[in-house]
Amino acid sequence: MPGPGVVPRRACVAAVLVLAALLPLRATALEGQVIHIADGDTLTVLDDQHRSHKVRLAGIDAPERNQPFGRRAAEALAELAKNQRVIVDGGKTDRYLRRIGIVRVAPAECASCTPSVDVGLLLINTGFAWHYRAYEREQSRSDRDQYRQAEAGARARQDGLWADSMPMPPWDWRRARRDGNTSRH
Repeated sequence: MPGPGVVPRRACVAAVLVLAALLPLRATALEGQVIHIADGDTLTVLDDQHRSHKVRLAGIDAPERNQPFGRRAAEALAELAKNQRVIVDGGKTDRYLRRIGIVRVAPAECASCTPSVDVGLLLINTGFAWHYRAYEREQSRSDRDQYRQAEAGARARQDGLWADSMPMPPWDWRRARRDGNTSRH
């Protein structure tokens, strides 16, 4: 019998097995159909059990609805995802209880294919979202690099919001509104 403060080997093995069994449950992707677009980076997915899930696209921040390019960003997200079957990878939730994840749709040329195209990356690449660098440590290195490159490309091409001479990032725009500054930029 082990001495005081020593955990028996059998208990350790049992604890590891229980944890291993629970890990896949946390990593399970959400699958369903997009039924609503709230703005340029938030949508609602209806799963196969008819439960709705509010989802915030990971790694991006799109203009707010009443910010310049906000309506167009929401329209771009709707064009890519509304009524589409999606897979959402990621199980973290934000303070608004939205699931945060990478949202994937089927390639445009193959609606019946497995969803594999990153919607957030497409929004950045077309100039309707910023790479949300405040949270880039939560991204894989590959995703982080792709998002950075997509934003640099959209800026260089002056696509979407980058056509504006001084586009204001949404996080600055929200701060300005909180602080009482209501000018366009």
